[in-house]
Amino acid sequence: MSGFKLPENFLWGGAISANQAEGAFQDGGRGLCNIDMIPHGAQRMPVKLGHVPHPVLHDDTYYPSHDGIDFYHHYKEDIALMAELGLKVFRTSISWSRLYPNGDEDTPAPEGIAFYRSVFYECRKYGIEPLVTLCHFDIPMGLVEKYGSWRSRRTLDCFIRYAETCFREFSGLVRYWLTFNEINIVLHSPFSGAGIAFQEGEDKNQVIYQSAHHMLLASAQAVRLAHEYDSANRVGCMLAGGSFYPYSCNPADVWEAIKKEQENLFFIDVQTRGHYPSYAGRIFAEKGVHLQMEDGDSEILKTTVDFISFSYYASRCVAADMNGKTANEGNVVRSVKNPYLETSQWGWAIDPLGLRITMNQLYDRYQKPLFIVENGLGAVDEVNPDGSIDDSYRIGYIKKHIEAMKLAMEDGVDLMGYIVWSCIDLVSASTGEMSKRYGLIYVDKNDDGSGSCERKRKKSFYWYQDVIRKNGDCLE
Repeated sequence: MSGFKLPENFLWGGAISANQAEGAFQDGGRGLCNIDMIPHGAQRMPVKLGHVPHPVLHDDTYYPSHDGIDFYHHYKEDIALMAELGLKVFRTSISWSRLYPNGDEDTPAPEGIAFYRSVFYECRKYGIEPLVTLCHFDIPMGLVEKYGSWRSRRTLDCFIRYAETCFREFSGLVRYWLTFNEINIVLHSPFSGAGIAFQEGEDKNQVIYQSAHHMLLASAQAVRLAHEYDSANRVGCMLAGGSFYPYSCNPADVWEAIKKEQENLFFIDVQTRGHYPSYAGRIFAEKGVHLQMEDGDSEILKTTVDFISFSYYASRCVAADMNGKTANEGNVVRSVKNPYLETSQWGWAIDPLGLRITMNQLYDRYQKPLFIVENGLGAVDEVNPDGSIDDSYRIGYIKKHIEAMKLAMEDGVDLMGYIVWSCIDLVSASTGEMSKRYGLIYVDKNDDGSGSCERKRKKSFYWYQDVIRKNGDCLE
């Protein structure tokens, strides 16, 4: 490693999302959102994937998002810990249904506005820059039930009202925005990603891509509005990142990897380039999709994002023929187990070099600033008798990925910052477990919802604190 120095304004951060952390799911007049309908346990995956046409709440079922880690009541304590950690930026999201309980009201709920104002003021008090995601897998159930979620352009109209409310009410408090979290996950987990529950006889591909078209229009219009409200606002898109490797040098495997890469970057191509990519026609023909576009849609899409943010946990590996190959089932994005890589306790491939590869590919493709807004390790953490938590495995994971990040920057990649997922334990989006911990701060909460919610600093807290203090110069 050379003596490469990160820029002084490099944005070191930590992240949470509203639906995984806030809890208080009915406080302040908040309405239900899609994530509130996803249970812990055997029925979790069918609901997430949209296989349950009309999800309802059951009294005998535990729903992790209803409580989260109770950030709603602990936010001052938590932000103080983030300040102690030294965060330059705190990535969070706004619960759409906390501002618009049903999604289609004419005016926002004052309690919701007041809560987020207080959160952002608290960040500013400590000199922490908020990075706010407008839609982090979060849509009011009122819109799901009334309009079919993003199937309808009515939902697009409601989102624009919501986004404009955010830009107006939080002007001067928030300068960095993301429109949709991991927009490509709508392909893999439609209900958790976009509130899409399939009805009997529906063409799933048609529903997904038509819904995504409305989301892309919403993203472009939100970018335009953000710039109109404040020219200092910077708005990014967000990708569930991780390159697709061919399983072998068989040209059929290479072509399969290229197709999966195109499918993965499809929506980011639109958000970054301002139009559908040249390969869209082939994908639509293969999937039998007939996209319905209205006059003016192409013009709307021409408003592009200022930067590209992405999550990175693992690379993916694909083969044209899956027969005789072990599938890696650890992630909602299905792939073949890569024989060259170790995996986490939940089966995710650990591939620091893959981060460097992904960064180079994204920057070569788009030539816009990148921002790593999620990177971390989900693992079981044990509290020692003295109350300490030695998560050296997490330190090792993050260290290797920061090293790969710095090498990519040496390669010439323009990177705005690095945000660890997560600064504090929270509900796992994939499994609904608390035992799959990502945080640098431990939260006393169990998979069944029991626990005191007490916060404890892990070993990784002090390590990352030192990394930020030294601006990445020393990772020991």
